[in-house]
Amino acid sequence: MNATRCTLDDFDAMTFDCYGTLIDWERGILDALEPWRRRHDLVLSGDDLLALYAQSEPKHEAATPAKPYPEILKHVLADVARSLDVDALDDELTAFSRSVRDWPAFPDSPDALRLLKQHYKLVVVSNVDRGSFAYSNAKLGVEFDLIVTAEDVGSYKPDPRHFEFALESLGEMGVPPERVLHVAQSLYHDHVPAKALGLHTAWINRRAGKPGSGAAPPPAPAVHPDIIVDNLAALVEMRGAGSP
Repeated sequence: MNATRCTLDDFDAMTFDCYGTLIDWERGILDALEPWRRRHDLVLSGDDLLALYAQSEPKHEAATPAKPYPEILKHVLADVARSLDVDALDDELTAFSRSVRDWPAFPDSPDALRLLKQHYKLVVVSNVDRGSFAYSNAKLGVEFDLIVTAEDVGSYKPDPRHFEFALESLGEMGVPPERVLHVAQSLYHDHVPAKALGLHTAWINRRAGKPGSGAAPPPAPAVHPDIIVDNLAALVEMRGAGSP
């Protein structure tokens, strides 16, 4: 599906959400929780487990915006365990808090970023800490022109500070906001705040054909991206830069 109201020639920079867009955080979350789920012999679908995750994570990010992301993950697993009336041991909480480093990149991400890098400044605006992102950056294999993390701005998306910081920095590089395209999977974390700031957005709908909104809450209010594609490779094809 493609709801294009602009072309990629309209932009000089792309800002990217990382987890859910470039890195397969849902696969990473489920893989990291599998030993804990097996220990309790929990019978629930992956989507049901992700929905519990989505209920908890934004609450902790909003309540403790300066807390490092690994600590947020500990609280999320504790919440999920309580909601299922089971426990989570200290070593399980610690293992989950460190699991970001193991979350895999989507197969199309490295080549797509490499090709897009030939035409645009590339920026990451991510809800993690610098240390966790370093592992993901190594998997993506591209040098970003700017990296903005929750650790840098002291808040978590959908708070707009990631975007404000990125736009200010891009302005110093000579790129005005109207020449920036925000590329993201999560409507809640990314498209709502980006649209509120007047940015054009591209929805990488990695969950196309799946029920629910996965590890992210549904957006409120409704939001309408300018471009809709199912994966990053399709976005590259729109540019004519070659397909990953």
